[in-house]
Parts: sequence; C-alpha cells; structure tokens
Amino acid sequence: MEVNNNKYDAENIQILEGLEAVKKRPGMYIGSTGERGLHHLVWEIVDNAIDEAMAGYCDEIEITLLKDDRIRVSDNGRGIPVDLHPKTQRPAVETIFTVLHAGGKFDDKSYKVSGGLHGVGGAVVNALSVDFNVVIARDNKLYEIEFERGIVKKELTVVGTSSHTGTVVEFTADPKVFTETTKYDYETLRNRVQELAFLNKNLKISIKDKRKTEVVEASYLYEGGIVEYVRFLNEGKQIINTEPMYVEKEVDGITIEMALQYNDSYATNLKSFANNIGTHEGGMHEDGFKLAINRVLKKYAEEQELLKKDDNFQRDDTLEGLTCVLSIKHPDPQFEGQTKTKLGNPEVRAITSQVTGEAIELFLWENPQDAKLMIDKILLAARARIAARKAREATRRKSPLDALGFASKLADCRNKKPAESEIYIVEGDSAGGSAKQGRDSHFQAILSLRGKVLNVEKARLDKALSNKEILSMIQAFGTGIGEEFDVSKARYHKIVIMTDADVDGAHIRTLLLTFFYRYMKGLIDLGYVYIAQPPLYKVQAGRKIEYVYSDEELEKVLAEIGGRPQLQRYKGLGEMNPEQLWDTTMNPKTRTLLQVSTKDAINADQVFTMLMGEEVEPRKKFIQDNAKYASNIDA
Repeated sequence: MEVNNNKYDAENIQILEGLEAVKKRPGMYIGSTGERGLHHLVWEIVDNAIDEAMAGYCDEIEITLLKDDRIRVSDNGRGIPVDLHPKTQRPAVETIFTVLHAGGKFDDKSYKVSGGLHGVGGAVVNALSVDFNVVIARDNKLYEIEFERGIVKKELTVVGTSSHTGTVVEFTADPKVFTETTKYDYETLRNRVQELAFLNKNLKISIKDKRKTEVVEASYLYEGGIVEYVRFLNEGKQIINTEPMYVEKEVDGITIEMALQYNDSYATNLKSFANNIGTHEGGMHEDGFKLAINRVLKKYAEEQELLKKDDNFQRDDTLEGLTCVLSIKHPDPQFEGQTKTKLGNPEVRAITSQVTGEAIELFLWENPQDAKLMIDKILLAARARIAARKAREATRRKSPLDALGFASKLADCRNKKPAESEIYIVEGDSAGGSAKQGRDSHFQAILSLRGKVLNVEKARLDKALSNKEILSMIQAFGTGIGEEFDVSKARYHKIVIMTDADVDGAHIRTLLLTFFYRYMKGLIDLGYVYIAQPPLYKVQAGRKIEYVYSDEELEKVLAEIGGRPQLQRYKGLGEMNPEQLWDTTMNPKTRTLLQVSTKDAINADQVFTMLMGEEVEPRKKFIQDNAKYASNIDA
C-alpha cells in the first residue's frame, strides 16, 4: 500500500503506568472473564490494526482461528516499532506489550484518531495469555518476540528479511483466567468483522476458522462503506427514498459520517459509532442527529405546505422506519454510561447537528419526490402516535388486576421481588389450567392467552395496543411500552414462553418473540426472556418413566430400554397433567429453558422482517431452502 511514510518509531510510544493490576483484576480491563471478555481480547489486537488503517497505512487485516483456541491477527501496516524506547531502554514492541497505557495513541503524531478505548489493549491481552508471539516486518527485516503470561520469554531478534511491512500477533488465552470458556464463536467474530469493514471503507477484513478439517472463511471489503451498511440493514424491506442520503465532513478535527434511508416499517434502526466503537447507549452525536432531522424535516414540510391544519410531528415520528448509520471519528473521545458505550463529548452535538442537518436539507431539495414520501410517512407516524397515546391509557393501572377481565387471565405469584419471580405465557385454557395447578405459586405466575397475538411486524403501536393479548402482557409485565417502556419496572425477571411443540405453537412463539423484539427489546437485552422446552414423548417400561425432548434422544432411549415400551407423543401441553407439566417443564431443578438473546442483532432484525413482514418472496425462499431441516411437521 503506497502512503506517505510519517515518522513512527520508539519516541512516539508514551508510558502512563505499570501492568500488574491486569492479572489481579482482569474484569476491570476487558469487562468480564466470560465469553464476552474472551472475544474482547481479539478486538483489542484488531483495534491496533484498524488504527493503522484509519491513519492510512494499512488496507488488509486477517483474523485466523487456529487449533487449540489460538488466535492470529495479521495486518499490512507499517509494523510495530522495534527500536529502543527512550524511557525503558527496551525495544518499543516489548514496551507496548508489557507496560499498561504504552502506545502510539496518546498524542496526535502517530494516530490522529484511535479505536482503542484506553490504549491498554496489547499489554492486557499479553498479560491474560498463556503465550503471546509477535512477528514484525519493517525496515526490510523480519523481527520476532515471544511472551509468556505477559513476561518476555524470547527477546526481540531478527529472524529473516522482508520485502513488505506489517505485524502478525498470535496468542492463546489463559484458561486459568477464562475458566468459563476459551472457545471462540466464529459467528460472533464474523459479525463484528463485517461491521468493521462497513465502518472502514476500502479496508479488506477477512476471517478464517481453521479449527476443523473444513476451513470456514469470510472476507469483506466495502467501497461504499456505511452506505452499503444501510442498504444491508434494509434488505427485505420496502424502501422509501431509493438512494440513501450520505455525508462525510470534518469540522474542528472531528469527522462526521452519516448514511440514512427510510423504509415502510415501524421500527427505528439507528446504529451509532465513535472511532468504530458501538455507542449502544447513544450520546452527543445521536442527540445532535435527532435534533437535526426533526428540525430540517419540519421546516421543509412547512415551507412546501405539506402539513394540513392539525398536522404536527415530533422527533419520535421522524425516526419511525428510519435506518441510519452514524459514525464519528474523534481525536479524544469521552465514553460514559454504565457500559462505557455512550459518547459524552459536548462539542460533538452541535457539530453533528450542523453537518447532518445540512446534508438532509440538501437531499430534500434535490429529491422532492422522495421528500414528499418521507413527510407522508412521518405524518402517518404522528397520527398513529396520537392514537397510541389514547390506547395506552388502558395500560396504566395501579395494579394489573384492575383491568376488567384481566384477573381471569393472570394467576399471579405471591413473591413481589422481580429477581425471584417468573411468569409463564401459555396459550389455551387446558394448558393454562394445567400450568396454574402444577406451578409453585410462591414465585411462578401464569398468563393465559386466548387467541392469536397480533403480528406487530405489520402493525403500528396504536393497533398493537388494541389487541387484548398484547394488552394483557403489557399489564402483567409492568414495564409500559413504546416511549414509556422502562425495563427497571419489570415485575418478573424470567418471562417464559411455553407453547405446544407443534406448528401452531411455533407460530405463537414467533409472534411473541416478534412483539418482544420490536416493542420490549430491553427485556431480551437483559436476558429476561426464555423459551420452555416441554417433552415430545413419554416412554414407560413397567414402572420406569422417561420424558424425551427430541427424536434423536428417543432413538437412544428406545435402544437402551429394549422390548416394547409404551410410547406417548405429546401434541400439546394440555395433554399433560399438572404433576407431569411441573416435573418436565416448570420445576427449576429438572426443566430446560432456552434463554433468548440477540448476539447478532442485525441478523435477528432481518429474520423477523423476512418471516413476519409484508414481502412474500424472501419468506418463500427461506421455507424452500430450510424445508429439508424440518421435522415433526405433521404434529
């Protein structure tokens, strides 16, 4: 890659403090020592390569999953400095990987913008790895240094010559630290790799999984960057403005990049980033954007006389059906919030508002047909919001039991501590009756649904609030909905979907998950939503009874028992008596629950759109492609 060769050597590496604290309290530096923390190690090393790319010195990065839980990250950047550091009098690469807060990120000479949160990445990963090896290509030479649990094992040595530049880091996470797991999830890594490729246009990022005989790999390079990201997020949706509006502009050393496109759905999909770090809690850049889009669209609608007498819209109306990627690059980002994913720099709000506002205004004037469709969409959202406000009054009760007819649907538990309480959502009177009789009423509540839940993928909030089953859930959970949703008010920290193991049960389960994902996503984010696993069969040989949960398990059980045991296929929960339902599906000591999560929120969004949305063709193709995996379809 041809670039101007700015000076980057040992004197650019600054030292702020020592390293020992990492081994004592690893969670402070990587968030956790579970699966999330394990994957965080990879991103700390990748961040260093991304910094080289953002500075203009690298255009290719590759992550490889090797056997024995080993990771390799390679790039074609300048190569980490190898000359002696002026303060430590040790090679700069050794200093970077053994001293906390030592790196080229603390001044603006080496990196104008950096993706690392604290500049601790390399040293932390080294400290938490059994072994950590670095190979550097620069100055026509090939250098190598090896570490063991953060301590130099093999000094930096020249091991050959090189006609290119770059860095290769290999490490194995320490199983004494990561006691939960040291196995990397390919899909988790692949999703983030793709996201980084979207956020850094013209950067090729690849991932290879070589842990098994058959290599799995993916490679991403997006010339359009976040414009392609928005199109990707809108796949399967009906688009309103054909071309995404886009802007990239630098103001006072801060680069603002935005791509935006409306679709005909009712959800908002706003993804914001600061220096490639996802700002899931929002921050000043999101605030500035939301101020701008409301201000500019309202001004345009008034000037073009598109508003009728009683029409008015608010900020939330302008966000309905919006897909937007907002990415800023800041030389000194300040992260706040509970998980350090909220951007706190106050100057960013005005700059983002100015840059995005000008871009949106220009797009509206240059694309009057798209602009009118966007305003029409927003006005529909405003009218629905007013209708929803009226409908929502029905969900505001001092007690959920105040609602007329609701007492017969909810059998509440006696425990009033949310963390100890759980609610089972069941469909039908017979299943509801068995669940109510079989439960432990101290901590288990039962909510019986008596009819199909509305498909909210095709309905606005006002219509959803007129559905009795949805209203019952809102009243039972206590969180409110829409703009009033507050997950801290959840009355149960386990919400268990318990449906029949047949096609209708699967449909009801999907409808419920769609509702949770679109209107109560906070419940999923905190891990409050579960799916019960009732047995498919009861196998009885004499007095011995076994419950079986899959066809594969049934084959094994029948082979073990031999003879001709009695076999009962459960087609519905109502076929089980209360004791059987308790033993198999509700007893915390013996049951199996699947926790619902959105590790891959993008994929989840697209699957819900495809399965539950208006477009028939994508759903038809999905069914055709996956029919071979289906079983028990005659249940």
